[in-house]
Amino acid sequence: MSDPQSMHVWSDRADLLAHSLVGYAVERVRLPKEPTWGARPASELKDALSGSITPQGIGGHQALRIFRDVLTPACRPMDDPLNLAYVPTAPTLASILFDLVVSASSIFGGQWEAGAGAIAAENEALEWLADLAGFPAGAGGCFVSGGSAANLNALVVARHHALDRLGLRERPTRWRFAATEQVHASARAAGRVMDVDVIGVPSDDHGRMTGVALDETLDRTGADGVFAVVASAGTTNNGAVDRLDSIADVCRRRGLWLHVDGAYGAAGLCASSARDRFVGIEAADSFSVDPHKWLFGPYDSAALVYRNPELARVVHTQHGVYLDEVDRSEWNPSDYAFHLSRRARGLPLWFSLATYGTAAYEAAVERTLETARGFAATIAARSDFELLMEPDLSVVLFARPDWSDDDYRTWSRSRAAAGTALIVPTTWRGEMCFRVCIVNPKTELDQLLALLDDMAAWSG
Repeated sequence: MSDPQSMHVWSDRADLLAHSLVGYAVERVRLPKEPTWGARPASELKDALSGSITPQGIGGHQALRIFRDVLTPACRPMDDPLNLAYVPTAPTLASILFDLVVSASSIFGGQWEAGAGAIAAENEALEWLADLAGFPAGAGGCFVSGGSAANLNALVVARHHALDRLGLRERPTRWRFAATEQVHASARAAGRVMDVDVIGVPSDDHGRMTGVALDETLDRTGADGVFAVVASAGTTNNGAVDRLDSIADVCRRRGLWLHVDGAYGAAGLCASSARDRFVGIEAADSFSVDPHKWLFGPYDSAALVYRNPELARVVHTQHGVYLDEVDRSEWNPSDYAFHLSRRARGLPLWFSLATYGTAAYEAAVERTLETARGFAATIAARSDFELLMEPDLSVVLFARPDWSDDDYRTWSRSRAAAGTALIVPTTWRGEMCFRVCIVNPKTELDQLLALLDDMAAWSG
């Protein structure tokens, strides 16, 4: 029978495994990923993993071999400079390496008593983000797993705030919040989880919500039960930033909570050339931004920031006899979202900011914006492509007017399989097109122009 303590006691065998694992991690950071990596059939992976979990174990080196040779190549390299689909990632070297340290440190990041040092550093990063958004002193929040969790937690606070303001006797039959059709799917999913309805606000020609459209929609549908508005600071499909200033005016006048989903786009606050797009975010009640998207952090991390975090603490603090001794006078991240156990997932962002400085972040975001603008300008100048709109941020939508839907899909799949690039078709106003999302400073304009030439020469 195996010694149960062998899993927790350092030994020569553990030392060898540690060097192998750290060495492999360094190689994965140092060397480029293979762009042809990607999903494999479930049956193939099931066969490859057969026998990996046994009563006696197969040993760390054999498990590492399976991971290295079978499992990793079956995962998409999200930080490849030509992974341009969805919203990819581009973590800094410091953030990746420090993520190893966070894991090795076994920090419980839910309560100050257990993780004070980590939480203090996370709060420094949150304060930087709050300052970028123009939030007042005292704003704060916590890091959650992603934009979906951030939207849900903010909306729960918003509904409770409305209920507290209205009083129990005036509780509406149905709660509702307002958003456009361009809002991220997670906002609508949050509505389903909370059993609330979503009021659709028409967007303008650029896919943005405006204050006028919001006001007219609320007049038409009635404001009964409306407790919040979810605005977008960089929609996922086309990168549009809603007209936050006029939306904030409507929310202020009607007494509605304004949550700004900036999971992808709010990182643009770093760049002076894009900052004017976000005027009005300073009036929001909460906003979110994902470091693992355009703030160069590893998965998974989303910053959720409240203007008045006390409102969130009242809602999310959990109570129980086993929690009676928690020091509520200190900052406990478990009080600001629906979680108790949590990884200190904001530390890699803090470490990267401390390592490189905020000026490096501004330069990196500006570089991606310059690349996107240059790409859009080239498309607009070519007769064989159509630029569908000037980009607000770093998402570019464009079309090949002479292509069918099958042409888009076939080119995309063939170039992904070849490891050339990952560009996935989307639709805009009901028509198929291409969407490129640039968040990696290593993505070069010349690489993108070569892809245009490849599309132009492609004959199916």
